[in-house]
Amino acid sequence: MALLIDDSCINCDMCEPECPNQAISMGEEIYEIDPERCTECVGHYDKPTCVSVCPIDCIDKDPQRVESDDELLIKYAKLTGRL
Repeated sequence: MALLIDDSCINCDMCEPECPNQAISMGEEIYEIDPERCTECVGHYDKPTCVSVCPIDCIDKDPQRVESDDELLIKYAKLTGRL
């Protein structure tokens, strides 16, 4: 499951540099997560680093992008060329 930044984002700039997949970027008004690049840090870390550093807890699982750990690991492998 990819992650999603909700409308309460304050654009604090904490999450974007923490993403190992470069899945986070500034959108029109708030930061956004590219679901094609988000692996919830599977393959990199034990838990999503963006969630860990967010001071207002505005990053949640995207209910529209349900993915198993195995699917996230496959996405990680494709993104990193380790397939």
